[in-house]
Amino acid sequence: MPPARSDTAVRFTDAAVQVGGRTIWSDVNLTVASGDFMAVLGPNGVGKSTLIKAVLGLIGLSAGTLTVLGRPAGQSGKEIGYLPQRRNFDAGLRVRGTDIVSLGSDGERWGTPLPWGDRLFPGRRTARARVREVIDLVGASAYADRPIGEISGGEQQRLLIAQALVRRPSLLVLDEPLDSLDLPSQASVASLISTIRREQGMTVMLVAHDVNPIFPYLDCVAYLAAGGAVCGPPEEVITSQTLTALYRTPIEVLRASDGRLVVVGEPEPPARHADRHAGAAGHP
Repeated sequence: MPPARSDTAVRFTDAAVQVGGRTIWSDVNLTVASGDFMAVLGPNGVGKSTLIKAVLGLIGLSAGTLTVLGRPAGQSGKEIGYLPQRRNFDAGLRVRGTDIVSLGSDGERWGTPLPWGDRLFPGRRTARARVREVIDLVGASAYADRPIGEISGGEQQRLLIAQALVRRPSLLVLDEPLDSLDLPSQASVASLISTIRREQGMTVMLVAHDVNPIFPYLDCVAYLAAGGAVCGPPEEVITSQTLTALYRTPIEVLRASDGRLVVVGEPEPPARHADRHAGAAGHP
């Protein structure tokens, strides 16, 4: 049974962020209802990852207000599960997938557990049971005890999602979770996230490079352009008319024969915005 929750998980009101004296976006009004699956979309450099950092309380607003799970940003703590932009594991890394997931619970240093550890620290037994529970939840039991460097990118991503779920978050925040995965893995991970969101009764905010793998599961999108954003149901936001008005330049949204959406005419940002890890991401 999903836990009781308020109607709104995240709310930006007339929000703005500045970094290094430059306004990344302003006048953003965005509401994510509890239990919704939202995608944050837009071209490189418009501040999608910056928006996620604001939700996490890692960067403050320069104007407006932001509440997360009914409190000011930065005060929701363990109620948020976070998966940062995809990390690469060296093929020779011998750390087990189970240990990677355990970091979501206790963040302890690597080491061999003491044989009497459960008697000294009874909470560890509960923590280990929860780790196994979320590994089962993401369908990773068959390979969780293998070295993380030996499994596929899609399998690694399932274990990282499990890590973000260990503390039973009410809000799951994922920054480019499908990046660098092949198409079958993208589809599999997208379906997994949707299933977990529905079964666990949590809210999901996901920064996406390509909207197509997650489009069937979305309740709403936030499409960012240089300096602003438009938010709403995906079928209303990802249209030629809406994106043309947002960018103030002709944009055409096409549907390919296989059903995939293609955005044509989306402007590229200036080169100074191109650093993905400074708050940028890809576009659908």
